[in-house]
Amino acid sequence: MEFRVVSQDIQALTADAIVVGAVRTADKSSPVELTSTASSVNSALSGLITDSCANGEFKGSLGELLTLHTTGKLASKRVIVVGLGSSEKITPQLLQRASATAARYAQNTGVHHIALAIDWTSASMNVSQSVQAQVEGTLLGTYTFKKYFSSDAPESTIENVSVVAPTADTALVEKALEKGRILAEATNFARTLVNEPPNVLTPTELANRAKNMANETGLECEIFDKEKITELGMGGLLAVTKGSAEPPQFIILRHKGGNSSDKGLALVGKGITFDTGGISLKPAAGMDEMKGDMGGAAAVLGAMQAIAQLKPDMNVTAFVPTCENRPSSTSFLPGDILRFFNGKTMEIVNTDAEGRLILADGLSYAVSEGHSPVIDLATLTGAIVVGLGTVNTGLYSNNDQLTQDIVSSGYAAGEKYWPMPLDDEYADQIRSDVADIKQTGGREGGSVTAAKILENFVGDANWAHLDIAGTSYLSSKKSHQEKGGTGVGVRMLTELVLKRATRQ
Repeated sequence: MEFRVVSQDIQALTADAIVVGAVRTADKSSPVELTSTASSVNSALSGLITDSCANGEFKGSLGELLTLHTTGKLASKRVIVVGLGSSEKITPQLLQRASATAARYAQNTGVHHIALAIDWTSASMNVSQSVQAQVEGTLLGTYTFKKYFSSDAPESTIENVSVVAPTADTALVEKALEKGRILAEATNFARTLVNEPPNVLTPTELANRAKNMANETGLECEIFDKEKITELGMGGLLAVTKGSAEPPQFIILRHKGGNSSDKGLALVGKGITFDTGGISLKPAAGMDEMKGDMGGAAAVLGAMQAIAQLKPDMNVTAFVPTCENRPSSTSFLPGDILRFFNGKTMEIVNTDAEGRLILADGLSYAVSEGHSPVIDLATLTGAIVVGLGTVNTGLYSNNDQLTQDIVSSGYAAGEKYWPMPLDDEYADQIRSDVADIKQTGGREGGSVTAAKILENFVGDANWAHLDIAGTSYLSSKKSHQEKGGTGVGVRMLTELVLKRATRQ
């Protein structure tokens, strides 16, 4: 998909479809308000858009679409009016969603060239943010995963996207366009990793894709094999992988954009490429979606792809422990006691709580290198889905500033993060009679106790744990999004790094 910035008059712009915006207002006499470009288009079409609004055909609700044929009154063939919802509530996330809905619709109707001309700005959203949201929405909305269909499978039809510059400052728009493209393509890279079948995306293949991406973007890459992992004493990673014929991998990617004396930020991603539950076998229903149990790893790798291209003046290192969790005669067992990279021991209660085991090694290794802050992402618990559903990602942190940065970066990226508790009292649930820590704390506060376990492996580093179990995978398609991996975390992490880099 090729993008370009155009500043010509909207009536002379040639495209298969022009996408413009409209908002819903509280004014009953005029319940729909057109954006500036939509008003120009409406005038050229002799009031056709406002007529459709007046007769109730279009109300401006979020994602609502109105398609009009221009019949030669504009150089472009069609106009797609997309609703942005209430004018008081429009955020980058909602503008992105509206753009995605319009782009998906255009793609499904055979459009090859669209022009983005929503041009929404407000006191809380400037031109750059508006353009970035539209570009991201277009790329995210038109994403599909059809590589395993037969040769006659339908492919994306949108080949060219013109971004209409709402100001004379085309350089500003081009910069926003490029940032939006980089962030969305990195997110789609992560989505593809999650969507790949487990017979393709093994731990070794995940390491290969990380290495290839690093080579393409200029990141440093190091991959530890099973022999090195054993030498380092990563007992959690070694235990989880015991039941699988696939060897574990430990992926390290480094972006060196800051002072060499500063270790910088660390990102740690859970990389279970398939989770059967091990000896504590999962139910069959829904197990196919456990190919997405490496959503944290995908998010971290996607963020590193974007960071490498945007080149912030800051050091960022990614650590991805990856393996499979399978049942076999060699699987680790409930009742086992494991020793981790930092020397701590843990009593195993349930082999299906394996993510915290590989993260324990990943976190403690990152801390041993001196990184701070450290942020981990993991599809860790079903408990967070019960608590927050699929809207918010659970956020646990030992540092208030880091919490604020994640929440605000999530807002900029169109993602929601909800701070959760880490009170000392929860540690009582993970006390063991035979080891330093017990692997699970029972049903009550399950996501919190999982975070408390991870807290044992971060030392004095500023740390945040993001439980993305409810937000990393979509079980059915929506008007603005394809079924499968969402790539949650990629854009937030990148925005966070960019923000912290400018603050140094």
